[in-house]
Amino acid sequence: SREKESNTAAMTTTTTRISLLQRFILWREAHISERIFVLILSFIIGILTALAAFALKQLIGTIQHLLMPAIRQANVWYLILPPIGVLLTAGVVKLFIRDDISHGVTKVLGAMSQRKSRIKPHNTWSSLLASSITIGFGGSVGAESPIVMTGAAIGSNTGRLFKLEQRQLMLLVGCGAAGAIAGIFKAPIAGLVFVVEVLLLDLTLSSVLPLLISSVTSATMAYLLTGQQAMFSFYQSDPFTAERIPYVILLGIACGFTSLYFSKVMFALESWLKRRSNFFKRYGISMLILSVAIFLFPPLFGEGYSTLSDLMAGQYSSVTDNSIFDSFGSNYWVIFAFLLCTMLVKVFASVATNSGGGCGGLFAPSLFVGGLCGFVFAYALNFFPFIEVYLPQKNFVLMGMAGVMAGVMHAPLTGTFLIAELTGGYNLLLPLMLVAICSYGTIRIFMPHSIYSLRLAQQGKLMTHSKDQAVLTVMSIDNVIETDFDKVYPDMTLGELVQVVGRAKRNLFPVVERETDKLLGVVSLDDIRNIMFRPELYDRYKVDRIMVSPPARIQSDMHMDHIMHLFDETKAWNLPVVTPEGQYLGYVSKSKIFNTYREVLNVLSPDE
Repeated sequence: SREKESNTAAMTTTTTRISLLQRFILWREAHISERIFVLILSFIIGILTALAAFALKQLIGTIQHLLMPAIRQANVWYLILPPIGVLLTAGVVKLFIRDDISHGVTKVLGAMSQRKSRIKPHNTWSSLLASSITIGFGGSVGAESPIVMTGAAIGSNTGRLFKLEQRQLMLLVGCGAAGAIAGIFKAPIAGLVFVVEVLLLDLTLSSVLPLLISSVTSATMAYLLTGQQAMFSFYQSDPFTAERIPYVILLGIACGFTSLYFSKVMFALESWLKRRSNFFKRYGISMLILSVAIFLFPPLFGEGYSTLSDLMAGQYSSVTDNSIFDSFGSNYWVIFAFLLCTMLVKVFASVATNSGGGCGGLFAPSLFVGGLCGFVFAYALNFFPFIEVYLPQKNFVLMGMAGVMAGVMHAPLTGTFLIAELTGGYNLLLPLMLVAICSYGTIRIFMPHSIYSLRLAQQGKLMTHSKDQAVLTVMSIDNVIETDFDKVYPDMTLGELVQVVGRAKRNLFPVVERETDKLLGVVSLDDIRNIMFRPELYDRYKVDRIMVSPPARIQSDMHMDHIMHLFDETKAWNLPVVTPEGQYLGYVSKSKIFNTYREVLNVLSPDE
């Protein structure tokens, strides 16, 4: 009886909660306009994402603080700790989360591109927990992609809680992502432009204010929680001069090729490791790569931001500390070779971390590789006597960070403003922009999509800023297929066909096999109009003699842009849809596509 009473009490409490929420929603609809309510929610989301970013940093810092004494005593821990962290992460994901939480930004981009904007509730904490374990134990990835997933999940589930429509839900997902970037980097402008450039959210009058509120609120909370200092302490002792512009452009091109190397190696290695279906085999190979890489190049341990800070502070000799190369001293060639190799190996360590079961993103790796690229570039040119212009290495570290981030993510504005806000180096805004644009232009020649959007683009699921392409991406064949066409069979007589015509609502009749429903051809009313009123021919003609082949067949797995291309080629008004095996499913008509197109366009481009 006690159990029944407790169950009844729980049900009553749940009912009360639901009714209170419903009453609030009804009150809100009566007293607060939707636009104002979205602004209120964007402010709340900004606070929540800042708290999530703070919690993630604290977790990572606490774990690393507990492990550092052991690492300082013996380098062998570089071989042991990262695999332990990845294994713990894989265990947590397998036992408790039971869902794929990798590639956080790609998942958010996919949700927004497909107009779903529905991110599972567990993503509000699962990516945060998993990435803190991975990075805390030395996994060579970043915390920024997981926090973007966390922020987007906060925005999505906040909107769903208050039953907002799809368009507003999509905006709140963008607010969550913007707040996450602003909160973890203390970079409100970068949060805004990241959503526009990387997540491809159109910046309209109705969207810019909520995004700004979330970004500014989250950054303000981050300052209150962690202090006013920038993420990297930077003092510009060498102002930018015009005579360095050619070298800045060359650095941008170098960053573009570095970004290309990073992206190509990442996709190739990731694909190669994923083909190992056995988890323990894939884990073993990945951890061998990761452990050896970190053991040889200790700056690869964790996010690597401390190494960038050392380079900007001019402490070049400290980068080889705790490595086997420390015994070679700290002369020019040792530092140059060590940092160049570290830069090239970073992508292997990052991919191995995620492929082995870890959780992390590519923000930090791209910043790390960019910083090293900029330093190595200036360090090398300053060595040669024929270069008369001195290139300040710490300035080029910043430019390299902006350049590689812009190239890897195809986001020059994000790279520019993020580095400016991370360091307070606004005096370098012009060279940061030059490097970012040159890097982006270089990689675009070889890769039309970023590492986040390439997978979606290959599947035809990527929404872009092109309205036509965006509408076709949102539309699917399920939205436009029509199944009210009467089927006929090849052995039917003309008389039987006329009976079907008499009760049909369409003037096209797909001809299919009786046993398999495989499409054989089509009969058009226009093709039989001259014989359908001649009863003497009813038994002489059969359908297989009358039918013709359709102008084209639409495969059920085709994307809408391919379907539109078929309509343009054939000049047809209706085309049949079949499975890859040829089984008939229905028809698609131009009129249905145009009507659906207008409906989706109204959603994507609402009146302001």
